[in-house]
Formats: sequence, C-alpha cells, structure tokens
Amino acid sequence: MPADRAAIRATVPGEPSAPPPDEVAARARALGLLGWVRRAESGLLLHAEGDPAALERLAAELGAGAVERGRVEGHEQFAVRGVSAGAFVVQEHAATARHFDLRLEVDGVMRSWAVPKGPSLDPATKRLALQVADHDVDRDGFEGRLGDGGVIVWDRGAYEQGGRVPWPEAIERGHAVLVLHGEKLRGGFALQRTRPGPKAQWLLVKRRDDDARPGSDIVAERPESVLSGRTLDELLG
Repeated sequence: MPADRAAIRATVPGEPSAPPPDEVAARARALGLLGWVRRAESGLLLHAEGDPAALERLAAELGAGAVERGRVEGHEQFAVRGVSAGAFVVQEHAATARHFDLRLEVDGVMRSWAVPKGPSLDPATKRLALQVADHDVDRDGFEGRLGDGGVIVWDRGAYEQGGRVPWPEAIERGHAVLVLHGEKLRGGFALQRTRPGPKAQWLLVKRRDDDARPGSDIVAERPESVLSGRTLDELLG
C-alpha cells in the first residue's frame, strides 16, 4: 500500500445538490480512488481512499460537508452500496440428510452452499457451509415433494454485495461479505472459506450489527416456509 495513501469519510448534502451515487462512483474511479458511496438520510455518505490531492478534489467537486480523516481500509474497488445485487433464497431440504441451501444470484446463476444446521443471527455461532454446484435461477421458487423428501422456501429476498473486493472475485478468493434483506435473515453476513478444493468448506457468520440477535436460534423459532406457511415436517407428513 502506498505510504501517501489517505482516506476520508464525508457527507454530500441531499436534494437538489447531491448527484446520484453512480455519478459519485464514476467521479471517484476517474480520480483513481477506492471505497464506497451510499444514500443516507441527509444525502450521501462516502468513504474514499487514495492520493490525498485526489481526495481533496473529489470533496470539492461534490461540495461535501463534514469531511473527516478516515482509516485506510484497503479497498480494491469503488462501489455503490445499498443497492440490490440480485436475489437470495434459503431452502430447507429433506434428502439423504436434512439441511438448508443458501443460494445467491451472481452473474445469472445461483451460487450455492449447503448449510447443515441452517443460518444463525447470533454472531458467536459459526455455521459450516459446504459449497455445492450452481443452481438455476428459475428453480428458486420451488416448494414441494422430491421423491421421499421435499423442499420448502425457508427465506428469500434481495441481497447487497459488501466488502472491499469486487464480486465474484471475493467468492473466488474465499471471503465474501453480503447484506441480506429477507423476511427472517437481515443484515450483514460473511462467507469465509476454510478448506479449498472441489468440496470446499466455508463458514457462514452473522456480522455484529443492528440485526444481530445473540443467543437466538432463528431456525427453531421460525421453521415455516415464507411462501406457504408450512413447515418441512408438515409438507412431508
């Protein structure tokens, strides 16, 4: 990391003066800056890092207020946060072994992980997640019997891509940060690969934020489908 690299946190006043986040990101990238921008109640909030002169120019161009010196975090992109990257779904599946499947829409397919014990909202709980084959997007709404087993849609919604590294590179490197906007799962999560290879092992961990629920067991508390209201046991019965 260059020794002269600096960082700022700043707000950009709201309408009518604040440009769209995409425009802010384009200006920052043109100046060789890295970081992120997102909408806030008062306008826009941004974190930028790079050459100090370029940071000063960006703040001046945007008419930014409340500019503060920030910590250089090592971003590798300038991203727009707070926008959907696609759909996510969690299906509970009774097959040879009962488990949950987490699927994230990435580049037209659903990247998938089998989570034996299901997701957790407790940041202290690390769930094993086994990477499995990609899944077709049009199969994510399926709920019903499958041979001797069956599937329910346990949760679904949209998700945001987070972190310092652009997607899907973050997945390939083995550390992906995401924000879920589901009916049961909300807030930040991290997927961390612990064993590479054709049957890669990962950990799914809830981040410590306002949506974290220490000590909770969301799988036991909310066993029902978000589509039908049935539990998997009721479907199989």
